[in-house]
This record gives sequence, C-alpha cells and structure tokens, in this order.
Amino acid sequence: MIEYYSVLVKPQLEDCPILVTNMAERRLLVLFGSQTGTAQDTAERIGREAKRRHFRCRVEALDSYLVAQLIQELLVVFVCATTGQGDPPDNMKNFWRFIFRKNLPPASLCQMDYAVLGLGDSSYPKFNFVAKKLHKRLQQLGASPILPVALGDDQHDLGLDAVVDPWLLDLWGRILPLYPLPPGLGIIGPDVLLPSKFTLHFLEEHSSGCDGGQSRQEAARQAPSELRPFAAQMVSNQRVTAESHFQDVRLIEFDVTGSGIEYRAGDVLMVQPRNAPEDVQQFCQLLRLDPERCFVLKPSEPGTPLPAHLPQPCTIQHLVACYLDISCVPRRSFFELLSWFSPNELEREKLQEFSSAQGQEELCSYCSRPRRTTLEVLCDFPHTACAVPVDYLLDIIPRIQPRAFSIASSMLALPNRLQILLAVVQYKTRLSKPRRGLCSTWLASLNPQQGDVRVPLWVKRGGMKFPAEPDTPIIMIGPGTGVAPFRAAIQERVAHGRKENYLFFGCRQKSKDFYCGAEWQELVKSGHLTLFTAFSRDQEEKIYVQHRIRENKGLVWDLLSRGNAHIYLAGNAKQMPAAVAEALKSMLQLEGDLSPSEAEEYLTALERSHRFQMETWS
Repeated sequence: MIEYYSVLVKPQLEDCPILVTNMAERRLLVLFGSQTGTAQDTAERIGREAKRRHFRCRVEALDSYLVAQLIQELLVVFVCATTGQGDPPDNMKNFWRFIFRKNLPPASLCQMDYAVLGLGDSSYPKFNFVAKKLHKRLQQLGASPILPVALGDDQHDLGLDAVVDPWLLDLWGRILPLYPLPPGLGIIGPDVLLPSKFTLHFLEEHSSGCDGGQSRQEAARQAPSELRPFAAQMVSNQRVTAESHFQDVRLIEFDVTGSGIEYRAGDVLMVQPRNAPEDVQQFCQLLRLDPERCFVLKPSEPGTPLPAHLPQPCTIQHLVACYLDISCVPRRSFFELLSWFSPNELEREKLQEFSSAQGQEELCSYCSRPRRTTLEVLCDFPHTACAVPVDYLLDIIPRIQPRAFSIASSMLALPNRLQILLAVVQYKTRLSKPRRGLCSTWLASLNPQQGDVRVPLWVKRGGMKFPAEPDTPIIMIGPGTGVAPFRAAIQERVAHGRKENYLFFGCRQKSKDFYCGAEWQELVKSGHLTLFTAFSRDQEEKIYVQHRIRENKGLVWDLLSRGNAHIYLAGNAKQMPAAVAEALKSMLQLEGDLSPSEAEEYLTALERSHRFQMETWS
C-alpha cells in the first residue's frame, strides 16, 4: 500500500535558512477557548503565520496551559469563542475561574503584551461577551493591549473572516516592530509549504495489536472524562414523536452501572460520536489508505504535544472512524492546505480561489450555505484527494468534537441509569442528499435489541443550578427538547416531595410531539406539577410558551414577588429566548406596576442573583 503520494514540487520550510540567534526572545503564545473548533482553527492559523515570521510559537487550549506561567509570558494572543448566554467554552472554564480570582495582584501581568480576538454571533444577546470581558480583565492585571479587542461576527456575509483577515494584518503590523525579524531573515512566503505537525510511522504488525486502550474494568476505576470516556451500554432507544411527525425525537437510556458517574438535575451528558462506516470506507478509498495499517504518531517539532485522544499505536481505521471529522463543513484553512497537494491544474486553481480573501463569497456559496461536508468536498476534488500525504491528515481535518445533551432523568428516580431527549438533526439544502447531524444520526441508528451497544460518554456539570431550599417554587419554560433538564429537575424534586413545580411546555401538536405527556399528566394528578401547554399548530392561531406566560402573568408575578421563585429557560437560542424575555418584562410592568426600564432592571437583577437562568443552543 502506498503511504506517501506525489505532490507538486514546491520549496519546503527545511530548504529555507533559519537563524537561531535571539529566537528565545521571539516567543509567541497563542491560547484559544473553542467550543466547536472554529477558535482553534483560527489559533492554528495564527500559529502558522507566526512560524512564517520565525517566532517560536505554541498553540494551546486555555485549560491545557498551566495558567500560573502566564506571568512569565511576554507576548500572548487569545482567541476566544462565546457560548450560550455569554459563557466561556468548555476548554477555558478553569482558566476563566482563575483569571477572575479577586486575590490576583493588579500588576501581575505588567510585562505582557497581548491581543484578544473574539469569535461570536451577533444574533445572540451577549455578543462576544467572553472576549470583551477577558480584554478588560487583562488590562486590570497590568497587561498591555497591542490592539483593541476584535469582535468577529458569524452573521456577517463573509463570516468571521471579515474581521479576522484585516485584524491579522494589523496584528503583525504591530508585533514585528516590537519583535523585529532576525538579521538576514525575511518572512517565509506563501510559496513555501510548512512541515506537517506530526508524522505517521507505520508499523509492521497487524492492526490487532493497535488501538489498545484501557479495559472497561480499568476505565471504571477512574472518573469518566473526555480523555477517559465510559463505554456505557445503551439499553433503550425509543422514538417519542409520532411516525407521521416531521422530526424524529428519541428518548435514549444508558446503563452507567460501575462507571462512578454521578449527576444532578442541570448536568450535561457528553458523547464522543464516530463517523458512519460507509463514510469511513469511502474516505479511505478516496485517499488510497489501508484501514488496517498500524502507525505511531510522532511530532515534527520537539515539545509539540501528541493528540491526547488518539491511542498509540493506532490504526488508520480508528483515526478516520473516531478522530477525523470528515462530516464537518470544512473551513478556509482546509482549502488552503489542500491546494498544495493538487496535481490537477483546474482543481488546484479552484482550491486556491476558495482559500483567498477574494474567494470567500464563492466559498460560502459552495460550502457553508449548502453545508457541504469535508468528505463531499474531497469527492469533488478526486485528483487532489488521492494525492494528500498521510502526514498532513491531522493538519487538514480537525478532530471530531464531543456533543453535549441535557440529561433528562434523575438518579433518584432511575439509579444507575441516564436518559437524554435527542432530536435527530436532518434538514435539506440545495444539495440532493439531506444534511444529517453526525452524533444524533449515529445514536439514533443504534439498536440495543440487536446486541451489546456501547457509547463512549461522560458527564460534566451544567450551568443550571436548582434551589436547595425545599419550599422554593421553580418556574420552568422548556419548549421542545428544551424540556429535558426540567424533566430531570422535576423527577429530583418529586423524589424529595417538593410540589411547587410549574412547567410551561410548547410543541407543535399534542398528538405528535408532546414529549413525556402521559408522565406530566400523572404528576399533575398527584399534585406535584402545575402544567401549562402551548400546542402551536393545534388551532388556527399559533400559540407559544410566551403567550401562556402572558395569560398567567398574575400567577408568575405572585410566585416571583411572594414566593421567591426561580425561573429557568431552556431551548432553541434564536427567537424563543427574546420572546420569553419580552413576555416576562410585560408581566413585570402589568402586574408589578414597573416602568419598562424598571422591568428590564428587575429581570437583570434576577439573572445576577441566579434566580433567572437560561440554557440555550442553536
């Protein structure tokens, strides 16, 4: 089997003279907080541009970096996404807690020059909140900004690059006068291919000796985590929407006996998905890879950490099935690197156009809008696909990101079991083949009746915290699958005998997508739940949860003002949260006799005191 493929003859980085004098002083640290991989991709791009300018550059996730060493850094670039309602991504939460500790000295970072690039979406109310707050905090700690904080907006016609491209030009324009190039060296031009981050050293033994990991018993002795997920048995996979309903929603149950997993209402299940077998097979055929080949991964530069999620040694089959995200929509950097290896002139010109600043509108039309996958792009560029050197696979294609699901059950009601409410993602674009969510499609396809089905998973603490005081009423607003965390909370509270539970639930039709409807009705009969439903398509005029809040404004105000109630909102992040917030402000004005500005401040005060909590997703 061929391991390396012919590429266009172009100068390599090792052909360029590099002086090592004064390189120790020319250090750049790029730290990223990334939820979906976009911030990481941008951070890697900055790292490549730094290497072209002869910087010693490290690119790390914020929580992988030893934050106590920050006081020794002279030049740092932060690339930060904002998630949910202004929250930091999962891989920077520890850093976030540390950097805002009140006992940090005001001048602790006085030697640092820094820049912050935020990546956000202006359709969310707290647009780029993390980047703005981090920029301000670094200044409080004495660090000197090289540039004002940059705020990338995914809603822009050209996407995030509309801000990132000019910002990077400004960044290097400010950095190079501070850290001039060593004498005799120029910027390594775009006609030079940088070396791959890793090399794959193939072994002679058969794949049966590869992909070894911990046994289930060994893994069970450690708390499950992203690096050590627990292979939980799926025990049921039940569709809870009518067969005639347009959306397939599943109530899936896992057995977590022996895992050490403990969870409470509001916590989140993390699942590590894998690619479909037919996609893995097609990818290997396109790139002429032998899935049985076994390799050891080695860094090209000393000090570069190996991917923590890949076993050593590993097979090509495992790499493609469990690590490379061949179903994601590729980013601009994918086309830029792919163009290097194309032996076909027409394909190469198109790839170069897609990776240029001028070609971003066409790239958006070809790739982003129709949600074309990496595998589909490779099929469109077959001459290039079969010429990609295997060493560059991890540079070109990102890792499959874990997916998060609100836990929809309580351990008090179901010991050693864990349930999620999963909407199978499927939608149409102008492409003939329907678009499918990687994780939801994979989970929905698993049938525990046909054998032992195992899913790698772990639990993380969620953002929602429910009151410990037994008499505190809770008002839960959860349309659609947003009801999942509230099912967990209600089960937990019922187990403790608490009855002040008020649920506003919305869906399309009572007969088709009234999730857990029979369960709610039983709780209403037993006096443990007060339920308000909004079936938007069961009458001529559409009715949503915000309408039910307005209709019951007297009760909501009474619970808030007299009962010290907590309000919780979960569901789709687009229009619903704003509509619910408007309904709550209207209630405050009409029942609380507050002015519009006072109602706004009241709601903000509820948020600050954690009496109004939201968990939303797009």
